Amino acid sequence: MFLQKIHRFFSFKRLFVFLLIFVIGIQLIVISYNHYSGYYSLDGLEHFLIRMFRGTLLSLIAGFLIAYPDLFVIYHLNKKFPWGRKIIPRITIELIAALSIAVIISIVVTMFAHSMKPYKHELSNVLFNNALIYAVVNLFIISFFEGWISYVESKQAKQMADTLKDELSQIKFEVLKSQINPHFMFNSLNVLSGLINKDVSKAQQFIDEFSMIYRYVLETIEQPVTTLEKELEFMRSYLFLQQIRYGENLTYSVNVSAELLNWFLPPLSLQVVLENAMKHNIINEAKPLHIDIKDDNFSLIVRNNIQPKISKGISTGLGLKNLSKRYALIGKLEPEFKVETNHYVAKLPLLKPENDEHSNN
Repeated sequence: MFLQKIHRFFSFKRLFVFLLIFVIGIQLIVISYNHYSGYYSLDGLEHFLIRMFRGTLLSLIAGFLIAYPDLFVIYHLNKKFPWGRKIIPRITIELIAALSIAVIISIVVTMFAHSMKPYKHELSNVLFNNALIYAVVNLFIISFFEGWISYVESKQAKQMADTLKDELSQIKFEVLKSQINPHFMFNSLNVLSGLINKDVSKAQQFIDEFSMIYRYVLETIEQPVTTLEKELEFMRSYLFLQQIRYGENLTYSVNVSAELLNWFLPPLSLQVVLENAMKHNIINEAKPLHIDIKDDNFSLIVRNNIQPKISKGISTGLGLKNLSKRYALIGKLEPEFKVETNHYVAKLPLLKPENDEHSNN
């Protein structure tokens, strides 16, 4: 599991190439310094190549032995002491860990190399020099890992933000389209035309509620959330228009605690659920549709009796999918849609205001 998460940032191939280039560079520096300082002079090209091959192989093994503990340390520090918070404890722990890892691995590799071919110099001096070299090198390696991981995470975050932005724009478009669509507009204007000749007062009320609906849509379409109180006001206007069309065949009841009216949910959530109920069920005198709206455990429950249309078209479920996506954009809460005892039930979680004393558990 750990290696899978690490290789999301560093594939094994990329890590191998980085370490190979790095250890070759280090070997060239160390061999050249030892030769020109007289600490370990070279006898010729063949001796140089042997030293280079042997040193590179051992350093590459040591590199992997150092790299994975370094990445393990960074992985857990990102969880316990993320950058931007607790910086000093993080730097302190990371510095101690990097030096400890380097010293331990240098001792292991040095003793292994000594067992294969004893060093000409005093072993204690070799251990000290190698520990010093490994410590300096590991500080560079862990700094490189930190920089690379930060770069990859920021790139991924930007890509995710761009994706969410595009997805949010698409969701907003779908929501707006579902409100201002030819069928809804045509049906509403058709109803209004009939009312003008029959009941001028009700026609005026119809216009007021109709304008309220579209004002609410335009005001909230750019907002991630709205209050339950505003959503219920919109719902009453929306159902008023529908009741003009269906009459007493469409009824609803609302039983919501006043304490939850300032809690939040995505705008037009109720419209999606109500439209779904009216779209897929028969609504007539023989089979009236009743919609019950209440709260339960910090969620809004919308329940309607099931009486499916015989010749209904294939449902894409796009409205409910978009509603789930809008919830995903504002938190971890998810709406639920299910059938129980001949009723369709939609559960819309409510988000607690920051200054509310209640808990949403």
